Amino acid sequence: MKNVYFISDAHLGSRAIPHGRMMERRLVNFLDGIKEKASAVYMLGDMFDFWHEYRMVVPKGYTRFLGKISELTDRGIEVHFFTGNHDLWCGRYLEKECGVVLHRESCTVEIEGKLFYLGHGDGLDRSDRYYLLLRSIFHNRICQKLFASIHPRWGMDFGLAWAAHSRKKHEQVEGFFDGPERDGLVAFSRTYLKTHPEISYFIFGHRHVDVDLTIDDTARFVILGDWITKCTFGVFDGEHLFLENFVEGETRL
Repeated sequence: MKNVYFISDAHLGSRAIPHGRMMERRLVNFLDGIKEKASAVYMLGDMFDFWHEYRMVVPKGYTRFLGKISELTDRGIEVHFFTGNHDLWCGRYLEKECGVVLHRESCTVEIEGKLFYLGHGDGLDRSDRYYLLLRSIFHNRICQKLFASIHPRWGMDFGLAWAAHSRKKHEQVEGFFDGPERDGLVAFSRTYLKTHPEISYFIFGHRHVDVDLTIDDTARFVILGDWITKCTFGVFDGEHLFLENFVEGETRL
């Protein structure tokens, strides 16, 4: 069997992250390095810092990344793209032009007889009521249509500026894990596991921290980290799941 890879949170195009072009090249080099070994790649959200598709317009840039995704799908490699809280406004462009399988919600997939619960992770911690309210506004169809009526020149500028402000505001809490007994995503996974004991792996993004632990002695719980500073990825070889760091020129893929 070929490997299955999991990545998340590249935030391509972020105005709050210096050397964005270098980050994109590193990610593209990683994808190029796994193309001979991969059967599927799961991108678990926030690959873009802000993405909004208008009816006849898509964001400029990201050509190296989009081209590499298209190359992978042209080779028959499945690329599953989960929307996150920064790029939830995806339309059909990535599906039609790049060949990805688009997921707007968390879901369960079977890989080599093992069940994986996959998603970005936002909205699953039910204790964060402020964020849940904000998320409901972002997902509201009427609000989305109203935003789409704004000219792309101003709409994209506003979206990128908002995303950069949000990152700077929350960068102190990103990468923080308060332990399995107090973490909202762990609590969700444990509750879900009670009614779905067949799940072997819970894998999320969103939090920009790399976590790998066993919950209830039956399932693995993984948060993937990010592709801003950590360059972490998950790889499943058909029997075992590993969480690793990509160091360009050093990591053997």
